Amino acid sequence: MKLIISTVLFIVIGGTAFPQEKYFTKTGNVIFYSRAPLEDIDANNKNAVSVFDKTTGQVEVSMLMKAFEFKKALMQEHFNENYIESDKFPKSVFKGAIGDLSKVDFTKDGKYLASVSGKLSMHGETKDVTAPVTFTVNNGMITATSELKIMLEDYKILIPSLVKDKISKEVRVVIDINYEPLNH
Repeated sequence: MKLIISTVLFIVIGGTAFPQEKYFTKTGNVIFYSRAPLEDIDANNKNAVSVFDKTTGQVEVSMLMKAFEFKKALMQEHFNENYIESDKFPKSVFKGAIGDLSKVDFTKDGKYLASVSGKLSMHGETKDVTAPVTFTVNNGMITATSELKIMLEDYKILIPSLVKDKISKEVRVVIDINYEPLNH
């Protein structure tokens, strides 16, 4: 019995003595832009969920597509019903890892440029993606920012022929995530 109590105390006390390795957020910010002759389209999703392990470099970002907010309600309706088909494909998920993790010192304040590679799943399609990411470490807090371009045809997102020459086939995605230590 003493051995069990000692083991539990070691895990509880010892676990808090080690630096935090996993970070988490439920309020990641993802913005997309589409610049085109007909109309510029942009939307913001402030509810991306992400977990990140600074030891392994593994990262996952997930978001509900209906959480994107548009300036015009009609754009939001068209996005969800006609383009992304949010009822059929409710989420977008990225699973990957930092490729050059040794470039980032999470124990020292500063900005660190690295790259992240993995699989992006959206609209029923999964594609390999690689993007630059800037990690900012400030007083133990970690922020990750990245930007990537997505071709709509890669994810079988169709543009109606009536407006195909007036809507961009490429979307710019900006990701800004403030991580907090994940409590065990």
